[in-house]
Amino acid sequence: MHLIDTHTHLYTEVFDADCDAVIERAQAAGVKQFYLPAIDLSYYAQMLALEKRYPQQIQLMMGLHPTHVKEDYSTVLAEIESLFEQRTFAAVGEIGIDLYWDKTFLSQQQKAFSYQINWAKKYRLPIVIHCRDAFEEVFEVLETHKGDELYGIFHCFTGTEVYAQRAIDLNLKLGIGGVVTFKNGKINKFLHEFDIEHIVLETDSPYLAPTPFRGKRNESAYLIHVAQAVAECYGISVEQVAAQTTKNAEEVFHDFMLSKS
Repeated sequence: MHLIDTHTHLYTEVFDADCDAVIERAQAAGVKQFYLPAIDLSYYAQMLALEKRYPQQIQLMMGLHPTHVKEDYSTVLAEIESLFEQRTFAAVGEIGIDLYWDKTFLSQQQKAFSYQINWAKKYRLPIVIHCRDAFEEVFEVLETHKGDELYGIFHCFTGTEVYAQRAIDLNLKLGIGGVVTFKNGKINKFLHEFDIEHIVLETDSPYLAPTPFRGKRNESAYLIHVAQAVAECYGISVEQVAAQTTKNAEEVFHDFMLSKS
């Protein structure tokens, strides 16, 4: 079985002591590729170090996470943009809007989100969207960029059927993670209404560990539990889920992988 974790923060401090073991466990569980979203530049050295150790398995994204958008966002974006001129990344992400922790910088978050979408268009890359308590605000920005050049993944999708359809209509895959295993996760109630070609799997580790590890540190090996829950939603085998979601992820990152080959 071949799985792709389309969203995992393996470079963060919580994995410092056992990152290699975490990757080894994930590979033993069938996870062959790990896509690492950026938070901000402070972790870039750690991301590069992981990529150097696992050049075939680790794929890096770059972008400014919305919770790290502050007054100086334009200066930070300029620094990040220079990296896109120096090398190739798998995606622009994770980017978006987060109003759960702080609503102070909504305007700046919207501008930063839009600005980074323009990078994706310029470099013909997918976007990976972070959205928390901000569905309408996120779609307001996305609609202004609607078109064939806009595509990617709506990371950690926890919205309604209506929002799911809106995302799909904008060429976005739904990133499905541990929430699909939660009894109160809600998306497991309607996910089957959408063709499985529209979803990819992710862990968002170390966050949002699936049942039966809820509340503990998440890791990429647990992606199999997400795949099993998705299989139950669709009434198909976990092998079918693995095959289709891997194909879906490869479609999103197709151009990037071609550039690496």
